[in-house]
Amino acid sequence: MATELEELVGFLSSPSPNLTKAAVDIVHGLTGSEDGLKSLAKHVDILLPPLSGLLAGKKEVSEPAAVALVNLSQRSAVAAKMVDMGMINLAMDLLFKSEPNISRLLVMLLVNLTQLESGTASLLQTGDEKMQGLYVMKLVRSFCGSSSGEDNEDPFEHVGSILVNISKKEAGRKLLLDPKRGLLKQIIRQYDSSSPLRRKGVSGTIRNCCFEAESELQNLLLISEFLWPALLLPVAGNKIYSQQDRSKMPLELSSALSIEREPVDDPEIRAQALEAIYMITLQEAGLRAFWSVNGPRIIQVGYEDEEDPKVMEAYEQLGSLLINSSGTEEPAIETSN
Repeated sequence: MATELEELVGFLSSPSPNLTKAAVDIVHGLTGSEDGLKSLAKHVDILLPPLSGLLAGKKEVSEPAAVALVNLSQRSAVAAKMVDMGMINLAMDLLFKSEPNISRLLVMLLVNLTQLESGTASLLQTGDEKMQGLYVMKLVRSFCGSSSGEDNEDPFEHVGSILVNISKKEAGRKLLLDPKRGLLKQIIRQYDSSSPLRRKGVSGTIRNCCFEAESELQNLLLISEFLWPALLLPVAGNKIYSQQDRSKMPLELSSALSIEREPVDDPEIRAQALEAIYMITLQEAGLRAFWSVNGPRIIQVGYEDEEDPKVMEAYEQLGSLLINSSGTEEPAIETSN
């Protein structure tokens, strides 16, 4: 005999819209509690197909279905089942056809699924040579083509978290750093977005891509016009720099540092920027490029105003590298005892 939960799942496929709506609302409600999630997780094999089938339906059923799937995907075992059944393909197929609030939920679902290695591989389409990278290109285009104004929904701001997830894998970093695709160059331009989620996503993605600095330094420096402002402005403090300091910088840095600026409040972004610079300057050509934009002076000034212990540690690690690597230049920073 079917249990109450199995009967409930059966109603998700009911020909009666009212029954379907009632069933999906109950499932949605259950996913809002730990006990409910545990109960549903035991029936994922029969639950996921009809629940995901509602994503293409009217908003009254697609929205609670999407919320339920996002909540369920927080459990790694359920997320793995979703990836196996092709949920990433389904989400990408519906993403650009749906209303903004549904698209936003589908992006959040992809964030959770790409925390799994299998989910990242699925989104990167690593098994299909002809299609490889297509999903990511579409996501980047949407991420960079939409905006986060105060008055409008931003369905794609969570794409930044997807980019962080895929850039944790070498295949993802190689894809983003491919100069023919130019994806990282597009992503970097969102570094000064008004959305904290976007800024954090961009920062984390750049930092992860810099793990490839040894083999991909040339491709990183190809976009230095965008890369250095994205990495240096968050750690430059909010002081106006002197004409002497700015005269040794490219225009994109000197212009920004000639006026008062809002400080970057998120210490994680500041730390990630410093870690990325550190990985670049470990390479001789990267170190030369950093000196060429007067980067050490920016690090010195930014360090003076820093109060967060972890960020100060990242400044000091970079400062130590700069001092030890410099035979002719002035030390960029003095580490505190």
